[in-house]
Amino acid sequence: MKPHIKTSLAPGSRAVTDYLSRAGLLPYLEKLGFYVAGYGCTTCIGNAGDLAPDILDAIAQNDLVCAAVLSGNRNFEARIHPSIRANFLASPPLVVAWAIAGNVNKDLSQEPLGTGNDGKPVFLKDIWPSSKEIAEVMPYAQDPAAFRKVYETMLDASPLWKDIDGATGATYSWPESTYIAKPPFFDGFAMTPTPRQGIQDARALGLFGDSITTDHISPAGSIKETAPAGQWLIAHGVHKADFNSYGSRRGHHEVMMRGTFANVRIKNLMLPPKADGTREEGGLTLHQPDGEKMYIFDAAMRYQQDGVPTVILGGEEYGTGSTRDWAAKGTQLLGARAVIVKSFERIHRANLVGMGVLPLQFMPGDGWDELNIQGNETFTLKGIDRLSPQQEVTLVITRADGSKKEVTLKSRIDTPIEVEYYLNGGILPYVLRSLLATA
Repeated sequence: MKPHIKTSLAPGSRAVTDYLSRAGLLPYLEKLGFYVAGYGCTTCIGNAGDLAPDILDAIAQNDLVCAAVLSGNRNFEARIHPSIRANFLASPPLVVAWAIAGNVNKDLSQEPLGTGNDGKPVFLKDIWPSSKEIAEVMPYAQDPAAFRKVYETMLDASPLWKDIDGATGATYSWPESTYIAKPPFFDGFAMTPTPRQGIQDARALGLFGDSITTDHISPAGSIKETAPAGQWLIAHGVHKADFNSYGSRRGHHEVMMRGTFANVRIKNLMLPPKADGTREEGGLTLHQPDGEKMYIFDAAMRYQQDGVPTVILGGEEYGTGSTRDWAAKGTQLLGARAVIVKSFERIHRANLVGMGVLPLQFMPGDGWDELNIQGNETFTLKGIDRLSPQQEVTLVITRADGSKKEVTLKSRIDTPIEVEYYLNGGILPYVLRSLLATA
């Protein structure tokens, strides 16, 4: 294995370690550097450890686009590691093959992985197992006794689990923690929902391009020390080494709302290009009308304090990727009243409605870029006080020079029950009111 390659093995279950060992494969994986680093969500959520300092320096100084190859099911940028931009999904044997090759630019169907001890080139076809070899080891992975043995002793696997004090009783006591806290979604709850009115003179928190994923909106990987979430953890006595990840802390709204739109690779196109033509990354925005650059979270809190509503603007396929509920929850907690884009991923659209955030879609041919929206405008939405499924609403754009432009948007509240969710402020208060009304 070449020295610049970082390897890790993170099976989904301890049963995998058992049958890899009994099949005689684990010692050879370890010779290649594939030691068990953990179980479950480890490598593909950024928990397999940092890169070597000299490699990190080389990536930063030369603005390198480096790659990871993983046998997981998530390959969004910055998820494996904040400095790794390109991530490719592959079968486990191909992961090993790419690690040996040491470069994803190689064509493994034509180029050798490397040179063997005999000085001859070694190709992928030379190391690929035959059907007979696979059949010989498959029984180890199909042994029910191995799985029973692992899961029957699950609680004895680590003494650390037994040292954790758990709450008892019918309701949770919400002890002080930086991992879990009582969510604020029912704060100020009343049996009668607050009437939904038009959105007046809103500011844009961000202008985003196409294919903004839920990982861009609500990252699941490592927490940056200088980001709002990292600063909050430090203020609460958590050392950088103990930050863990956004995914591990998704039970605490104070962390997650600070992590919303905080992906290290997200580009807010409200910010002007840098001198070299590239765009600044990392969840920043320009607070209006003063134009001060700050984190999106900080701007959102200032807008909320000043009583200024906010909106999000984006392009095509907004919300693609994992069905991450915190992408909608975080958007709501930041105070965004509406998300206006060219098209939505269907589940994220539904999640926004479920959190009481209005999803709106530009008409064909329109978009924030086509309308020359810069981010210093104010936005007023008319016709949303009496919603029906997929009705048209009016967006009034007031530019910094005072000129106005009206455009038509389509509401992506698609069904009558979604109208009820939205009018109730989301699905959570809707369900609670329904339960209390029939109690």
